[in-house]
Amino acid sequence: MQSFNPDEIQVSSGHYIGGRHVAGQGPAMDVRRPSDNAVYAGLPVADADLVDQAVQNAWSAFKTSTWATQAPRERARVLRRWADLIESDPGLAALEAVGSTRPIVNAAGWDVPFTAEGIRFFAEFADKIGGDVAATRSDSLGMTIAEPYGVIGAIAPWNFPLVMASWKIGPALAAGNAVVLKPSELTPFSAVRLAELAVQAGMPPGIFNVIQGDGRITGDALVRHPRISKVTFTGSTRTGSAIMAACAQTGTKPVTLELGGKSPQLVFADAPDLDKVARMVAGAIAGNAGQVCVAGSRLIVQRAVAERLVDGIASAFSALRAGHTWEAGATLSPIISPADAARIDGMVQRSVQAGATLAVGGRLAPVAGEGAFYLPTILTGVDANMEAVRDEIFGPVLTVQVFDDEDEALALGDHPSYGLAAGVHTADVGRALRCARGLEAGTVWINRYGRSDDYVLPTGGFKRSGMGKDLGRQAYEANLRFKTVLVDFAR
Repeated sequence: MQSFNPDEIQVSSGHYIGGRHVAGQGPAMDVRRPSDNAVYAGLPVADADLVDQAVQNAWSAFKTSTWATQAPRERARVLRRWADLIESDPGLAALEAVGSTRPIVNAAGWDVPFTAEGIRFFAEFADKIGGDVAATRSDSLGMTIAEPYGVIGAIAPWNFPLVMASWKIGPALAAGNAVVLKPSELTPFSAVRLAELAVQAGMPPGIFNVIQGDGRITGDALVRHPRISKVTFTGSTRTGSAIMAACAQTGTKPVTLELGGKSPQLVFADAPDLDKVARMVAGAIAGNAGQVCVAGSRLIVQRAVAERLVDGIASAFSALRAGHTWEAGATLSPIISPADAARIDGMVQRSVQAGATLAVGGRLAPVAGEGAFYLPTILTGVDANMEAVRDEIFGPVLTVQVFDDEDEALALGDHPSYGLAAGVHTADVGRALRCARGLEAGTVWINRYGRSDDYVLPTGGFKRSGMGKDLGRQAYEANLRFKTVLVDFAR
């Protein structure tokens, strides 16, 4: 049953600069719906000149409007009005669902309200962090003063377009900065709606601009622009490394990078409620069809419960229904493109050829249309050298490794490159805390897998999984620079 008609969704396919829509020039890129691979819009590619226009517009708005200089509580009021408009917008969930991998039930029930709540969360920091008075001698006054950077360059990924955009723009705007956002060229349109609603809420035009285009031309011009004072990015490790290099070459500007992951889930034989654990493990890799940076893609399970747990995960997988994102009953997301589905399948098949056993899945799911849906997959009998264990797949593929004791579990949990997240399932509190200490990951979940439905805890990776933090107080503070002031007032 259709929740909405995808052919009736209207998009604003240009850029949004200075509070108005700006049409693109030159040939447009085709934008396809992941659910059926149908072209539903064209997308202009902002060249270096248009990127310069957007950044200069943001800089002018930052310097001439009162956004950064007004009472912080006033800025927070605008952000809260913006959040209310996001949450009540009648078409935002369908706009998000039609062009992304997010089923409408998820877009309406989680993505849109979570985006709005994130804006509210960061708005509350606006008048609560402002610097410190330092301990100095009695005839001087030492202070640190928090100031916005100026213009933040933000690049959001395609897997959660609204939510990931809010992670970037929420703390940056609350701190008084202007923002130029480049959404993914695969899922570009809901970001423009966010910008429209921001102006409706009372945000000065130009404080939040959206430019469309690809990473090679538009993204590179954005991160290299001399007026961009900081860059925040979520995406692949390879692209994050390129962004770091570009920032170093053009002004050593700070970066926040949330990058790739290959996150382990350690399950001990004493884990409470193994059936519940099976559902959690399944959800952690099948959610959004595994197209999640923190997907729990490596199951590391104690030998005594391995067979039972894998059977439970397979049972949870079988309950998922692949379907177009505009169908009310769809619970398995499409892969973002047929090319990505082929890439995922290639990694699975090469691992099988290397000796892995295909226990479940390992093929496309039949769905009407030309979209690509990949069945949740379990690979057993794997080792650390196999491609499926070593490399980020970004698809619904779970590898299974078995251990006998805690030390072996921690050794298997360690990854030479990635350290984004990890899960530990055990009834032993001491073991849980030892594993939390021993796992080299930016986030460790105990007897759960996945973030809480709020913004209070920071997230970010170790090793090649990134640097800096999104969410929490740390994300807000990362959008401020701190100036030291020392005043002598001796007679």
